[in-house]
Amino acid sequence: MTDALIYDAVRSPRGKGRPDGALHELTAVTLSAKILDAIRERNGLDGHAVEDVIWGNVTQVGEQGGCLARSAVLASGLDQSIPGLAINRFCASGMEAVNLAANQIKGGAGQAYIAGGVEMMGRVAMGSDGAAIAVDPGLAMKTYFVPQGISADIIATEYGFTREMADALAVESQARAAAAWADGRFAGSVISIKDQNGLTILDRDEYMRPGTDMATLGALKPAFKDMGETMPGFDKIALMKYPHLERINHVHHAGNSSGIVDGAAALLIGNAEFGQAHGLKPRARIRATAKIGTDPTIMLTGPVPVTEKILRDAGMSIGDIDLFEVNEAFASVVLRFQQAFGVDPSLINVNGGAIALGHPLGATGAIIIGTLLDELERSGKSVGLATLCIASGMGAATIIERL
Repeated sequence: MTDALIYDAVRSPRGKGRPDGALHELTAVTLSAKILDAIRERNGLDGHAVEDVIWGNVTQVGEQGGCLARSAVLASGLDQSIPGLAINRFCASGMEAVNLAANQIKGGAGQAYIAGGVEMMGRVAMGSDGAAIAVDPGLAMKTYFVPQGISADIIATEYGFTREMADALAVESQARAAAAWADGRFAGSVISIKDQNGLTILDRDEYMRPGTDMATLGALKPAFKDMGETMPGFDKIALMKYPHLERINHVHHAGNSSGIVDGAAALLIGNAEFGQAHGLKPRARIRATAKIGTDPTIMLTGPVPVTEKILRDAGMSIGDIDLFEVNEAFASVVLRFQQAFGVDPSLINVNGGAIALGHPLGATGAIIIGTLLDELERSGKSVGLATLCIASGMGAATIIERL
Protein backbone atom coordinates (compact mmCIF):
# COMPACT_ATOMS: atom_id res chain seq x y z
CA MET A 1 0.00 0.00 0.00
CA THR A 2 1.17 3.53 -0.80
CA ASP A 3 2.72 5.51 2.07
CA ALA A 4 0.92 8.67 3.21
CA LEU A 5 3.60 11.27 3.91
CA ILE A 6 3.39 14.57 5.75
CA TYR A 7 5.12 17.36 3.85
CA ASP A 8 4.11 20.38 5.91
CA ALA A 9 2.06 21.46 8.92
CA VAL A 10 0.95 24.99 9.75
CA ARG A 11 -1.42 26.57 12.22
CA SER A 12 -2.64 29.93 13.37
CA PRO A 13 -1.89 31.20 16.84
CA ARG A 14 -4.85 30.48 19.10
CA GLY A 15 -6.83 33.61 19.99
CA LYS A 16 -9.15 34.00 22.97
CA GLY A 17 -12.60 32.86 21.91
CA ARG A 18 -14.49 35.96 22.94
CA PRO A 19 -15.27 39.42 21.51
CA ASP A 20 -12.00 40.92 22.77
CA GLY A 21 -9.93 38.06 21.34
CA ALA A 22 -7.36 39.04 18.72
CA LEU A 23 -8.85 36.84 15.99
CA HIS A 24 -12.48 37.76 16.66
CA GLU A 25 -12.74 40.02 13.60
CA LEU A 26 -12.10 37.06 11.27
CA THR A 27 -14.72 34.58 10.10
CA ALA A 28 -13.98 30.87 9.94
CA VAL A 29 -13.79 31.12 6.14
CA THR A 30 -11.28 33.97 6.29
CA LEU A 31 -9.00 32.29 8.82
CA SER A 32 -9.21 28.99 6.95
CA ALA A 33 -8.23 30.74 3.70
CA LYS A 34 -5.18 32.27 5.38
CA ILE A 35 -4.03 28.81 6.51
CA LEU A 36 -4.64 27.32 3.07
CA ASP A 37 -2.68 30.16 1.49
CA ALA A 38 0.22 29.53 3.85
CA ILE A 39 0.34 25.88 2.79
CA ARG A 40 0.09 26.90 -0.87
CA GLU A 41 2.83 29.53 -0.68
CA ARG A 42 5.23 27.50 1.47
CA ASN A 43 5.05 24.54 -0.91
CA GLY A 44 4.57 26.16 -4.33
CA LEU A 45 1.19 24.61 -5.02
CA ASP A 46 -0.15 25.88 -8.35
CA GLY A 47 -3.13 24.64 -10.33
CA HIS A 48 -4.79 21.36 -9.41
CA ALA A 49 -1.92 20.44 -7.09
CA VAL A 50 -3.98 18.50 -4.55
CA GLU A 51 -6.93 16.17 -4.92
CA ASP A 52 -9.10 17.78 -2.27
CA VAL A 53 -9.22 19.94 0.84
CA ILE A 54 -10.74 18.01 3.76
CA TRP A 55 -11.67 20.43 6.51
CA GLY A 56 -13.14 19.76 9.95
CA ASN A 57 -15.31 22.06 12.00
CA VAL A 58 -17.72 21.18 14.78
CA THR A 59 -20.41 23.84 15.02
CA GLN A 60 -21.58 23.78 11.41
CA VAL A 61 -24.13 26.56 11.51
CA GLY A 62 -24.37 30.16 10.26
CA GLU A 63 -21.04 31.47 9.00
CA GLN A 64 -19.45 28.09 9.84
CA GLY A 65 -22.22 26.22 8.02
CA GLY A 66 -22.58 24.76 4.57
CA CYS A 67 -19.53 23.15 3.00
CA LEU A 68 -17.01 25.38 4.77
CA ALA A 69 -14.14 23.56 3.09
CA ARG A 70 -15.23 24.58 -0.40
CA SER A 71 -15.92 28.14 0.75
CA ALA A 72 -12.39 28.31 2.20
CA VAL A 73 -10.86 27.06 -1.06
CA LEU A 74 -12.70 29.75 -3.03
CA ALA A 75 -11.68 32.43 -0.52
CA SER A 76 -8.04 31.37 -0.77
CA GLY A 77 -5.54 31.48 -3.59
CA LEU A 78 -5.94 27.78 -4.34
CA ASP A 79 -7.13 26.89 -7.82
CA GLN A 80 -10.91 26.62 -8.14
CA SER A 81 -10.50 23.13 -9.61
CA ILE A 82 -9.72 21.88 -6.10
CA PRO A 83 -12.94 20.85 -4.33
CA GLY A 84 -13.60 20.80 -0.59
CA LEU A 85 -15.12 18.39 1.93
CA ALA A 86 -16.40 19.57 5.32
CA ILE A 87 -16.52 16.91 8.04
CA ASN A 88 -17.56 16.72 11.68
CA ARG A 89 -16.35 14.20 14.26
CA PHE A 90 -16.71 16.72 17.06
CA CYS A 91 -13.36 17.42 18.78
CA ALA A 92 -11.49 15.02 16.49
CA SER A 93 -12.68 16.68 13.28
CA GLY A 94 -9.25 18.05 12.38
CA MET A 95 -7.61 14.69 13.09
CA GLU A 96 -10.28 12.83 11.15
CA ALA A 97 -9.63 15.11 8.18
CA VAL A 98 -5.94 14.15 8.30
CA ASN A 99 -6.69 10.47 8.77
CA LEU A 100 -9.21 10.43 5.94
CA ALA A 101 -6.74 12.13 3.62
CA ALA A 102 -4.00 9.68 4.60
CA ASN A 103 -6.19 6.67 3.95
CA GLN A 104 -7.35 8.07 0.60
CA ILE A 105 -3.70 8.35 -0.43
CA LYS A 106 -2.91 4.86 0.85
CA GLY A 107 -5.79 3.55 -1.22
CA GLY A 108 -4.63 5.32 -4.37
CA ALA A 109 -7.37 7.97 -4.52
CA GLY A 110 -5.20 10.92 -5.47
CA GLN A 111 -1.60 11.93 -4.82
CA ALA A 112 -2.04 14.74 -2.29
CA TYR A 113 -4.53 16.44 0.04
CA ILE A 114 -4.67 19.41 2.35
CA ALA A 115 -6.38 18.42 5.58
CA GLY A 116 -7.13 20.22 8.80
CA GLY A 117 -9.82 22.30 10.41
CA VAL A 118 -11.04 25.49 12.03
CA GLU A 119 -13.22 26.73 14.86
CA MET A 120 -14.09 30.33 15.67
CA MET A 121 -15.56 29.69 19.11
CA GLY A 122 -15.83 33.38 19.92
CA ARG A 123 -18.09 33.97 16.89
CA VAL A 124 -20.07 30.72 16.65
CA ALA A 125 -20.89 29.43 20.10
CA MET A 126 -20.30 25.79 20.95
CA GLY A 127 -23.63 23.95 20.96
CA SER A 128 -25.47 26.57 18.92
CA ASP A 129 -26.17 23.95 16.24
CA GLY A 130 -28.33 21.94 18.65
CA ALA A 131 -26.79 18.47 18.85
CA ALA A 132 -29.47 15.76 18.84
CA ILE A 133 -27.97 13.87 21.76
CA ALA A 134 -28.43 16.95 23.95
CA VAL A 135 -31.79 18.26 22.70
CA ASP A 136 -33.73 15.11 21.71
CA PRO A 137 -35.32 13.85 24.96
CA GLY A 138 -35.67 10.29 23.75
CA LEU A 139 -32.01 9.99 22.77
CA ALA A 140 -30.79 11.88 25.84
CA MET A 141 -32.71 9.53 28.15
CA LYS A 142 -31.56 6.42 26.30
CA THR A 143 -27.90 7.43 26.51
CA TYR A 144 -28.01 8.96 30.03
CA PHE A 145 -26.73 12.19 28.52
CA VAL A 146 -24.77 14.61 30.71
CA PRO A 147 -22.65 17.62 29.65
CA GLN A 148 -18.95 17.02 29.04
CA GLY A 149 -17.87 18.74 32.25
CA ILE A 150 -19.95 16.27 34.24
CA SER A 151 -18.39 13.45 32.22
CA ALA A 152 -14.91 14.71 33.10
CA ASP A 153 -15.89 14.73 36.78
CA ILE A 154 -17.27 11.18 36.45
CA ILE A 155 -13.85 10.08 35.15
CA ALA A 156 -12.15 11.73 38.12
CA THR A 157 -14.55 10.01 40.51
CA GLU A 158 -14.40 6.60 38.85
CA TYR A 159 -10.61 6.48 38.58
CA GLY A 160 -9.64 8.28 41.78
CA PHE A 161 -8.28 11.61 40.50
CA THR A 162 -8.33 14.40 43.07
CA ARG A 163 -8.69 18.15 42.60
CA GLU A 164 -4.99 18.49 43.50
CA MET A 165 -3.96 16.01 40.79
CA ALA A 166 -6.04 17.83 38.18
CA ASP A 167 -4.67 21.22 39.21
CA ALA A 168 -1.08 19.97 39.20
CA LEU A 169 -1.48 18.76 35.62
CA ALA A 170 -2.89 22.17 34.65
CA VAL A 171 0.02 24.04 36.26
CA GLU A 172 2.47 21.82 34.39
CA SER A 173 0.65 22.43 31.09
CA GLN A 174 0.97 26.19 31.56
CA ALA A 175 4.66 25.93 32.44
CA ARG A 176 5.44 23.73 29.45
CA ALA A 177 3.56 25.97 27.03
CA ALA A 178 5.37 29.06 28.29
CA ALA A 179 8.74 27.29 28.00
CA ALA A 180 7.93 26.12 24.47
CA TRP A 181 7.14 29.65 23.32
CA ALA A 182 10.22 31.05 25.07
CA ASP A 183 12.35 28.44 23.31
CA GLY A 184 10.84 29.14 19.88
CA ARG A 185 9.52 25.60 19.46
CA PHE A 186 6.43 26.69 17.52
CA ALA A 187 8.28 29.03 15.16
CA GLY A 188 8.27 26.68 12.18
CA SER A 189 4.55 25.96 12.21
CA VAL A 190 2.74 29.00 13.65
CA ILE A 191 2.10 31.67 11.03
CA SER A 192 1.47 35.33 11.77
CA ILE A 193 -2.14 36.31 11.08
CA LYS A 194 -2.46 39.68 9.37
CA ASP A 195 -5.39 41.89 8.50
CA GLN A 196 -6.31 43.13 5.01
CA ASN A 197 -3.81 45.98 5.40
CA GLY A 198 -0.94 43.61 6.16
CA LEU A 199 -0.83 44.52 9.84
CA THR A 200 -0.26 41.70 12.31
CA ILE A 201 -3.35 40.71 14.27
CA LEU A 202 -1.81 37.83 16.23
CA ASP A 203 1.48 35.95 16.08
CA ARG A 204 1.43 34.13 19.43
CA ASP A 205 -1.00 31.92 21.35
CA GLU A 206 -3.12 34.36 23.31
CA TYR A 207 -4.85 32.22 25.93
CA MET A 208 -1.84 31.20 28.07
CA ARG A 209 -1.58 32.13 31.75
CA PRO A 210 2.10 31.40 32.47
CA GLY A 211 1.94 32.59 36.09
CA THR A 212 -0.61 29.95 37.06
CA ASP A 213 0.18 28.07 40.27
CA MET A 214 -1.60 25.73 42.67
CA ALA A 215 -2.77 28.60 44.86
CA THR A 216 -4.31 30.42 41.90
CA LEU A 217 -6.21 27.33 40.79
CA GLY A 218 -7.17 26.42 44.33
CA ALA A 219 -9.22 29.60 44.58
CA LEU A 220 -11.49 28.60 41.68
CA LYS A 221 -14.87 27.01 42.33
CA PRO A 222 -15.78 23.74 40.59
CA ALA A 223 -17.42 24.70 37.30
CA PHE A 224 -19.88 21.83 37.02
CA LYS A 225 -21.00 21.33 40.62
CA ASP A 226 -24.15 23.44 40.36
CA MET A 227 -25.39 21.85 37.14
CA GLY A 228 -24.66 18.47 38.65
CA GLU A 229 -26.39 18.97 41.96
CA THR A 230 -29.27 21.33 41.10
CA MET A 231 -31.88 21.26 38.37
CA PRO A 232 -31.76 19.44 36.04
CA GLY A 233 -29.54 17.38 38.35
CA PHE A 234 -27.08 15.70 36.01
CA ASP A 235 -25.34 13.96 38.91
CA LYS A 236 -28.51 11.93 39.51
CA ILE A 237 -28.55 10.88 35.85
CA ALA A 238 -24.90 9.82 36.08
CA LEU A 239 -25.50 7.85 39.27
CA MET A 240 -28.36 5.98 37.59
CA LYS A 241 -25.79 4.81 35.01
CA TYR A 242 -23.04 4.18 37.56
CA PRO A 243 -24.81 3.16 40.79
CA HIS A 244 -21.56 1.90 42.34
CA LEU A 245 -20.48 5.53 42.81
CA GLU A 246 -21.74 7.19 46.00
CA ARG A 247 -21.46 10.69 44.56
CA ILE A 248 -19.76 12.64 41.76
CA ASN A 249 -16.60 14.44 42.89
CA HIS A 250 -16.51 17.77 41.04
CA VAL A 251 -12.84 18.61 40.45
CA HIS A 252 -12.86 20.54 37.19
CA HIS A 253 -12.98 24.29 36.65
CA ALA A 254 -11.84 26.80 34.04
CA GLY A 255 -8.21 26.45 35.08
CA ASN A 256 -7.89 22.69 34.58
CA SER A 257 -10.17 22.42 31.54
CA SER A 258 -9.43 23.33 27.93
CA GLY A 259 -9.67 26.96 26.90
CA ILE A 260 -12.32 28.33 24.51
CA VAL A 261 -10.31 29.77 21.61
CA ASP A 262 -10.30 30.57 17.90
CA GLY A 263 -7.86 28.84 15.57
CA ALA A 264 -7.13 26.83 12.43
CA ALA A 265 -4.53 24.34 11.21
CA ALA A 266 -3.64 22.34 8.10
CA LEU A 267 -1.31 19.56 6.99
CA LEU A 268 -0.11 18.81 3.46
CA ILE A 269 -0.22 15.06 2.91
CA GLY A 270 0.85 13.23 -0.22
CA ASN A 271 2.56 10.19 -1.67
CA ALA A 272 6.20 9.98 -2.72
CA GLU A 273 5.45 10.85 -6.34
CA PHE A 274 3.79 14.10 -5.28
CA GLY A 275 6.87 15.14 -3.34
CA GLN A 276 9.17 14.32 -6.24
CA ALA A 277 7.02 16.25 -8.69
CA HIS A 278 6.99 19.36 -6.47
CA GLY A 279 10.53 19.16 -5.13
CA LEU A 280 9.32 18.59 -1.57
CA LYS A 281 10.91 16.46 1.14
CA PRO A 282 8.58 14.44 3.38
CA ARG A 283 8.87 15.03 7.12
CA ALA A 284 6.94 12.02 8.42
CA ARG A 285 4.94 8.96 7.50
CA ILE A 286 1.46 8.31 8.84
CA ARG A 287 1.81 4.75 10.08
CA ALA A 288 -1.69 4.11 11.40
CA THR A 289 -5.07 5.71 12.10
CA ALA A 290 -7.99 4.58 14.24
CA LYS A 291 -11.36 5.58 15.64
CA ILE A 292 -13.72 3.93 18.10
CA GLY A 293 -17.01 4.39 19.93
CA THR A 294 -17.21 4.37 23.74
CA ASP A 295 -19.68 4.84 26.60
CA PRO A 296 -21.56 8.08 25.79
CA THR A 297 -22.19 9.09 29.41
CA ILE A 298 -18.65 9.04 30.77
CA MET A 299 -17.97 10.10 27.16
CA LEU A 300 -14.32 11.22 27.35
CA THR A 301 -12.43 7.96 27.96
CA GLY A 302 -11.95 7.30 24.22
CA PRO A 303 -8.16 7.89 24.13
CA VAL A 304 -7.61 4.65 26.07
CA PRO A 305 -9.52 2.13 23.89
CA VAL A 306 -8.58 3.87 20.64
CA THR A 307 -4.91 3.73 21.61
CA GLU A 308 -5.28 0.03 22.39
CA LYS A 309 -6.93 -0.42 18.99
CA ILE A 310 -4.39 1.52 16.94
CA LEU A 311 -1.48 -0.27 18.61
CA ARG A 312 -3.12 -3.63 18.00
CA ASP A 313 -3.88 -2.79 14.38
CA ALA A 314 -0.32 -1.57 13.80
CA GLY A 315 1.31 -4.52 15.59
CA MET A 316 2.92 -2.19 18.11
CA SER A 317 3.07 -1.79 21.88
CA ILE A 318 2.92 1.31 24.03
CA GLY A 319 6.69 1.05 24.50
CA ASP A 320 7.18 1.60 20.76
CA ILE A 321 5.87 5.17 21.07
CA ASP A 322 8.42 7.88 21.89
CA LEU A 323 6.07 10.85 22.41
CA PHE A 324 2.37 11.39 22.99
CA GLU A 325 -0.10 14.21 22.36
CA VAL A 326 -3.27 13.61 24.37
CA ASN A 327 -5.73 16.46 24.01
CA GLU A 328 -6.25 18.19 27.33
CA ALA A 329 -10.01 18.59 27.01
CA PHE A 330 -10.08 18.19 30.79
CA ALA A 331 -7.31 17.22 33.19
CA SER A 332 -8.93 13.87 34.04
CA VAL A 333 -8.72 12.77 30.38
CA VAL A 334 -4.93 12.94 30.43
CA LEU A 335 -4.68 11.52 33.96
CA ARG A 336 -6.71 8.51 32.86
CA PHE A 337 -4.45 7.97 29.84
CA GLN A 338 -1.36 8.08 32.07
CA GLN A 339 -2.96 5.68 34.51
CA ALA A 340 -4.12 3.21 31.86
CA PHE A 341 -0.77 2.86 30.10
CA GLY A 342 1.74 3.79 32.79
CA VAL A 343 3.30 6.34 30.44
CA ASP A 344 5.94 8.68 31.85
CA PRO A 345 4.16 12.08 32.12
CA SER A 346 7.29 13.76 30.72
CA LEU A 347 6.51 12.14 27.34
CA ILE A 348 2.94 13.46 27.13
CA ASN A 349 2.16 16.97 25.83
CA VAL A 350 5.80 18.04 26.08
CA ASN A 351 4.97 21.60 24.98
CA GLY A 352 1.78 22.03 26.95
CA GLY A 353 -1.73 21.31 25.85
CA ALA A 354 -5.23 22.67 25.49
CA ILE A 355 -5.52 23.64 29.16
CA ALA A 356 -2.81 26.24 28.58
CA LEU A 357 -3.16 26.92 24.85
CA GLY A 358 -6.84 26.36 24.18
CA HIS A 359 -8.95 23.89 22.19
CA PRO A 360 -10.38 25.28 18.92
CA LEU A 361 -12.62 22.27 18.44
CA GLY A 362 -12.44 21.54 14.72
CA ALA A 363 -8.76 22.45 14.45
CA THR A 364 -7.25 20.75 17.50
CA GLY A 365 -6.75 17.30 15.98
CA ALA A 366 -4.66 18.77 13.16
CA ILE A 367 -2.82 21.06 15.58
CA ILE A 368 -1.66 18.26 17.86
CA ILE A 369 -0.41 16.15 14.94
CA GLY A 370 1.66 19.12 13.77
CA THR A 371 2.91 19.79 17.31
CA LEU A 372 3.86 16.13 17.66
CA LEU A 373 5.82 16.23 14.40
CA ASP A 374 7.66 19.40 15.41
CA GLU A 375 8.65 17.87 18.75
CA LEU A 376 9.80 14.58 17.18
CA GLU A 377 12.09 16.61 14.93
CA ARG A 378 13.32 18.86 17.73
CA SER A 379 14.06 16.00 20.10
CA GLY A 380 15.40 13.59 17.49
CA LYS A 381 12.82 10.96 18.40
CA SER A 382 11.08 8.71 15.92
CA VAL A 383 7.48 7.68 16.61
CA GLY A 384 4.60 9.63 18.08
CA LEU A 385 0.94 9.05 18.86
CA ALA A 386 -1.75 11.74 18.94
CA THR A 387 -5.21 11.08 20.36
CA LEU A 388 -8.38 12.90 21.42
CA CYS A 389 -11.52 12.21 23.39
CA ILE A 390 -14.71 13.01 21.48
CA ALA A 391 -18.22 14.12 22.41
CA SER A 392 -20.95 11.46 22.49
CA GLY A 393 -18.37 8.84 23.42
CA MET A 394 -15.71 8.29 20.76
CA GLY A 395 -11.94 8.32 20.40
CA ALA A 396 -9.51 8.94 17.52
CA ALA A 397 -5.78 8.40 17.14
CA THR A 398 -2.93 8.79 14.66
CA ILE A 399 0.59 7.34 14.76
CA ILE A 400 3.30 9.14 12.81
CA GLU A 401 6.95 8.25 12.17
CA ARG A 402 9.55 10.96 11.57
CA LEU A 403 11.59 10.57 8.38
